[in-house]
Amino acid sequence: MILVTGGAGFIGSAIVAELNARGIDDILIVDILGKDERWKNLRNLSYTDYMEAEDFSEMVSDTDLRIDLEAIIHMGACSDTTETDCSYLVRNNYEFSKLLAGWAMELDARFIYASSAATYGDGEKGFADDEDAIETLMPLNMYGYSKQMFDLWCKRQGLLDRFVGIKYFNVFGPNEYHKASMRSFVIPAFEQINETGKVKLFKSNRPDYNDGEQLRDFVYVKDAVDMTLFFLENQDVGGIFNVGTGTARNWNDLAKATFAAMGQEPNIEYIDMPGHLQGKYQYFTQAITDKLRAAGYDKPTTTLEDAVTDYVQNYLMKEAYLGA
Repeated sequence: MILVTGGAGFIGSAIVAELNARGIDDILIVDILGKDERWKNLRNLSYTDYMEAEDFSEMVSDTDLRIDLEAIIHMGACSDTTETDCSYLVRNNYEFSKLLAGWAMELDARFIYASSAATYGDGEKGFADDEDAIETLMPLNMYGYSKQMFDLWCKRQGLLDRFVGIKYFNVFGPNEYHKASMRSFVIPAFEQINETGKVKLFKSNRPDYNDGEQLRDFVYVKDAVDMTLFFLENQDVGGIFNVGTGTARNWNDLAKATFAAMGQEPNIEYIDMPGHLQGKYQYFTQAITDKLRAAGYDKPTTTLEDAVTDYVQNYLMKEAYLGA
């Protein structure tokens, strides 16, 4: 059996969909369905059982639970970069991760977990997935720091040779529909074009970046999942790895790709950046993927234009989900 936490969420459900495509359905999904519509991500998936995270956590904590578990793919977390309840983030992103890590060690199960590119902060320290440099990183928000806390804990425990921590960059694609303000910009762009015929992007507050020219490493969820499952297939590989394309693109490119996928000419308006984002906004991210490639992952990533076209035309326009 494979346990996928956050298995009803964005990347987690995409991982389950790909496991199904590979003929694997002995899967236990753990998540918090709550009141949003992530439950819809489950409808196309095949799995053995589902549990709410609180019930699962209590079961692992209070009983000597022994099951034949091949791997834990731990995607479950609060991923809201604007969340201000630090205690909540610590409980969900740090304490629960430690509980799962301990259980994985007891069961001798593969442990693959989601870290985040948010741990790199403003990028001043670079974007190299160097485990020796974790202590030097300065995340810009508590979400990023909660992920760094667990990276540091794994390092202190000497677990990074057998665990895999994945620093996801800007992942976008189907099954993120429930994420509200944390959805990738492709969905708001798609909606804005449908409603008004134009897209709004943030102005730049830095002289070294023109409006809409702030840079991100946008990676399609299908590529991110394939990179993640590489570590399930290669269980002798351990450490922290970046998952991205290795190429930074700007927001103007993303908007133009969305217009093109919808068969329309670009019409972009630049608006002021909200005050709550100023000082916490990353102007540049770019995954250094040398370590991933050196580990043996050799597949090319989907171009931004091809990925946006697939997402818009085969999913957003059809209101479709991954799986089945």
